[in-house]
Amino acid sequence: MNNFIFQNPTKLVFGKGQIAQLAKLIPADKKIMMTYGGGSIHKNGVYAQVKEALKNHNVAEFGGIEPNPEYETLMRCVAECREKEIDFLLAVGGGSVIDGTKFVAAALKWEGEPWDFLMKPLKVDQAVPLAAVLTIAATGSEMNKGSVVSRRELKEKRFFFSDACFPKFSILDPTVLYSLPKKQLANGVIDSFIHVLEQYVTFDNKAYIQDYWSEGILKTLVKVGPELMENQEDYDNCSNFMYAATMALNGFIVMGVAEDWATHMIGQELTALHGLDHGVTLAIVYPGVVKVMREEKAEKLLQYGERVFGITEGTADERIDKTIAATEDFFKSLGVKIKLSDYNIGDETIEEVARRFGERGYNLGEKGNITPAVIKQILNEVK
Repeated sequence: MNNFIFQNPTKLVFGKGQIAQLAKLIPADKKIMMTYGGGSIHKNGVYAQVKEALKNHNVAEFGGIEPNPEYETLMRCVAECREKEIDFLLAVGGGSVIDGTKFVAAALKWEGEPWDFLMKPLKVDQAVPLAAVLTIAATGSEMNKGSVVSRRELKEKRFFFSDACFPKFSILDPTVLYSLPKKQLANGVIDSFIHVLEQYVTFDNKAYIQDYWSEGILKTLVKVGPELMENQEDYDNCSNFMYAATMALNGFIVMGVAEDWATHMIGQELTALHGLDHGVTLAIVYPGVVKVMREEKAEKLLQYGERVFGITEGTADERIDKTIAATEDFFKSLGVKIKLSDYNIGDETIEEVARRFGERGYNLGEKGNITPAVIKQILNEVK
């Protein structure tokens, strides 16, 4: 196990009816900007609950934050926050709203062009305080310090991390999942699943606790994911899914272990170029990654297959094949297609994705050996 320092300052407020806690959690003297997305919170009752809880607070609103939040939209929010002298941000939504709100929080304290800290490794050490009311389980943004922002005019999707952007608290009420479209549930399950695999299927770090935590999250998602596709108003399944999504990317399972993230990095390019849902890109790319990198990942692939899917019969190669097939079948059980051709994406995009990574001059994977040439192999595997 590698050396590590761990701290997660986010307070998690979990369970039915907990949105009412907002009145106590946010100081009464704060000028709050409530951010949200396309308006689903008006239909599912979350908006009314938030407004009721904050009826004695000073609350402004900014709606319209897109899936894969758009830089231009977020900069409009920054301008409104400055005009209204906002000193607390409340994200009410899923990962895109929370990610976008983190960017706004950082941009409000940044001197200069905020796009710079997305394009370059610049340290973001200040942000306006923020919190979240989660409405879509997927990204884990409610309990981590990361943010991903898109700039469609440039066809770019970039990220940043900052300790200043941990939410002060996040409220997770599993009943908000009851009204989500099945597509969003499926994307959320896949996103959470791949978050774990990116931190788990690397090489043996002799980190037994982290491995068992990871396998527990994966087995939970394998169980509840398909069940939610049949009945999404099962409170226990919604609770376990929502908590699994948070635990998948809040720093607990990555302490002292190697990380991959090739699937996410490649998938982000597919979103930037074609607008595919994030979860869909992950379901497409991950099988290609493990097919091409199977020798480097063999030990952990065998462990993953045995402990998560119960695959114990056959040679090592046969068990790896079965493990990859079981992973693909899991994605399909959620109603997601997993080939580039299913989305009319071909060689031109494969060449462009490889070119972009070559231009940026860095390689991917836990060992830094996924070069642009290997990225082409990976995407050719999933044509």
